[in-house]
Amino acid sequence: MIVDSQVHLWKAETPDWRWVPGRVAQLPEPFTIEKLVPLMDEAGVDRVVIVPPSWPGDRNDYGLEAAKRYPHRFAVMGRIPLEKPESAALLPKWKQQAGMLGVRLTFHRAQSALLESGSADWFWPAAEKAGLPVMFLAPGNTPKFAAIAERHPQLPLIIDHMNLTVEIAKARAIKNAVDEVVALAKYPNVSVKLSSAPTYSLEDYPWRDMTEPLKRCFEAFGPQRCYWGTDLTNAFSKSTYRQRITHFTEELSFLSEKDKDWVMGRAILARLGWV
Repeated sequence: MIVDSQVHLWKAETPDWRWVPGRVAQLPEPFTIEKLVPLMDEAGVDRVVIVPPSWPGDRNDYGLEAAKRYPHRFAVMGRIPLEKPESAALLPKWKQQAGMLGVRLTFHRAQSALLESGSADWFWPAAEKAGLPVMFLAPGNTPKFAAIAERHPQLPLIIDHMNLTVEIAKARAIKNAVDEVVALAKYPNVSVKLSSAPTYSLEDYPWRDMTEPLKRCFEAFGPQRCYWGTDLTNAFSKSTYRQRITHFTEELSFLSEKDKDWVMGRAILARLGWV
């Protein structure tokens, strides 16, 4: 089974579906359920973990709509207003929303202040108590998660995109960023999405400059704690959906057939409890 660990979906902005002022989507046109399903069918992707994007704000309704319409193909890692401690009241019943598997947090650019200031400290024990897996993107703040992982050993923490950004790639600082990521592999509750590789590559397919970072993460975390994913709408024009699959199944020689079974889908299903 092939499971994509991250795709954004969004509708056009309307009076009742406003975007955050100043936020810009990854593509000029909406990326809808109707666009994604045929692409999945064509590429051979069985399931997708929907990660609601940031530009519509902290809302999950469209992702949950996809999961309702296609319950065997979509599930959601939802956004939450992290800056509001009263959001803690949402977590005990979070997974009672049909199709909701956990939470996705971003500590990127201005949002990183939530992590640096301690404003997010309320979240970790509340999520652990509620049994919620957490995906996070926190470029430049990876070391801060060592203490979080140690204090909350029952909290599944999933690093998005190896905590890389386009800025890190352009600065040729991927090695240092990955050094910080692999340092977290000693915590059994931490795992990593080997996702969005074309976004950070400075080359064309098969993105050979990403082989070493992917291999280092894989060797540190192992097949049951590494997850293939596309972040499909990022660098959308750089490759086809199918190429993002063959990149792992045909071009990464360090992955055995058994490894691919885990990395391409089995591992993320197990970590999120998606049956």
